[in-house]
Amino acid sequence: MILTGIAHLENDVVATLLDTKTMESHVVSKTANFQGWQLIGVGGNGADMKTWSAKIQVEGGEVVSVRYQQPPKKIVRAASGGGSSGNSPPLSSSQINEAKQAAVNYREGFTSDGYPKAPPPEMVAKLSRLSVGQREDINRQMLGLRNQGLGMEERRKIYENLVDRSGQGRR
Repeated sequence: MILTGIAHLENDVVATLLDTKTMESHVVSKTANFQGWQLIGVGGNGADMKTWSAKIQVEGGEVVSVRYQQPPKKIVRAASGGGSSGNSPPLSSSQINEAKQAAVNYREGFTSDGYPKAPPPEMVAKLSRLSVGQREDINRQMLGLRNQGLGMEERRKIYENLVDRSGQGRR
């Protein structure tokens, strides 16, 4: 298990973890996730991700420390006929199509972005600066989080963070 990200969102901190054996991503915050994992604290220099660490209380009360590590590059394959690259639980063909459609029609929003309706104008402006491919990748991640049972508010925060981070790479 490795720490892949920390986001400070309003009054909450969210950490993303990656199980490197299954390539399954997990999100933890001060509210226990569906696995019973809860973020106890984060450490390190916020400007230097190589120093990041997170203390996670897992089901049963044990507290484990997880350090940042660059996630392994994953092979993304186009799904045709329900094939899967073996990374996390595969999305259904209708979810893959939804991710593609939402990447093109980003002004309308979609089921997993964390907004009850269309995203607000400031988010639409940020999304407009991303490529269709970047938006589709974010959408696939968000569908995976929804499939894992993450609530709408948590998804919205993560979606906004992913959009912000993707936008930073296009300056």
